[in-house]
Amino acid sequence: MSVIGCCLLAWTRMMGVALAAGPSPVTAEEVAWVIPYEAATDYIGESCLVYGTIVGARTVGSRCFLNFHEDYRRYLTVVIHRDHFEAFPLPPEQMYRGQKITVCGRISEFQGRPQVVVTRPEQITILTGDFPAHRLRKPVTSAPARAADVITVATFNILNLFDAEDDPYHDDEGTPAKPRAEIEKVAETIRKLNADVIALEEVESRFYLERVVQVFLRDMGYEVVLFEGNDTRGIDVAVLSRLPVGPVTSHRHLRFLTEDGKPMSFNRDLLQVRVQPPGAPAFDVYVVHLKSKRGGDETTPIRMGEAKAVRAVLDERLRADPKARFLLCGDFNDTLDSAPVQTIVGTGPTALVNVASEIPEADRISYNQEPYRSMIDFILCSPAMGADHVKGSTRILHGSVETTGSDHNPVVASFRLR
Repeated sequence: MSVIGCCLLAWTRMMGVALAAGPSPVTAEEVAWVIPYEAATDYIGESCLVYGTIVGARTVGSRCFLNFHEDYRRYLTVVIHRDHFEAFPLPPEQMYRGQKITVCGRISEFQGRPQVVVTRPEQITILTGDFPAHRLRKPVTSAPARAADVITVATFNILNLFDAEDDPYHDDEGTPAKPRAEIEKVAETIRKLNADVIALEEVESRFYLERVVQVFLRDMGYEVVLFEGNDTRGIDVAVLSRLPVGPVTSHRHLRFLTEDGKPMSFNRDLLQVRVQPPGAPAFDVYVVHLKSKRGGDETTPIRMGEAKAVRAVLDERLRADPKARFLLCGDFNDTLDSAPVQTIVGTGPTALVNVASEIPEADRISYNQEPYRSMIDFILCSPAMGADHVKGSTRILHGSVETTGSDHNPVVASFRLR
């Protein structure tokens, strides 16, 4: 939703006017902090609904300045450029001088002082009643694991986290926005996992994932990591981490051959994220989402090509450092006994460790839809990382679209940092 829509929603809610829900299941207005103008310097770079009284207004050259405080060099200023004056029914300085207002937008900094640049009158609402209630940033309450502790890692395909906006660069028109009820269930499931690092699949964009995290998981302390991948529909792989993140590598441009010799790249990506726990050795999380079986046997050569490319990347890493610490997580779209997954697992001293092997076979179900209930989501470990796996910690949270918001069940396991 645009900044203008954000302000319209804020105005209608403050004035008690009923309004139909906007097109996005999770709106920008829900993300915006609601702050007094005095707090603006603490929110540089963030979207906010700011309130206060305009005590001074003047036009100088090509800009109109609306000031909340006489000391305008220290406090927030609303800036309107002359190019946008014609959008206002009256000169802005006449409209807003002496008025109680809210202004919605991103707070930026100019010559050491905070400002909000306004381009449309809908960004500013003149208030006739009280100022809105605060919605201020709160300290993160879910602290990351300490360096000496065990950490938890999960993988979760969250089923088409799409917004309602048309992306002109992807074929997303055929995928509806994920219903808000499903998003809420996904967030509840992530809370239950309480993992320090989570690999996610089927995310449309970093911006929408960040919005969902801010609205439903703000207190969990997660940083969002996502690079745009190759999927024509627009789904990407991502990582949520509440441990410090270091270098991030995308393999989306890597070229290789399918099993039948045709050139290709990863259908999505092979995302590599360095996780750097304070006071403990770093480790990498690789995230995959291999080609689905939709299309039947014709998809196997593609999935095999991806599997061989993944294994080649990991083999190169292990040749350079046989004690490399890494995890490979994601939706493999095939079972453990399949040729693609076995290719990735490998054999001998460099074989990856499947932590789900300790789960009773009847419970190894990560795709929860009939008639295809099976385990196709994995956490695989390098030999060194597998040695740090906490025995008995691997589990699968069983559910359904109605109970967890997804057709996949998350897989979670714990590891010692030292």
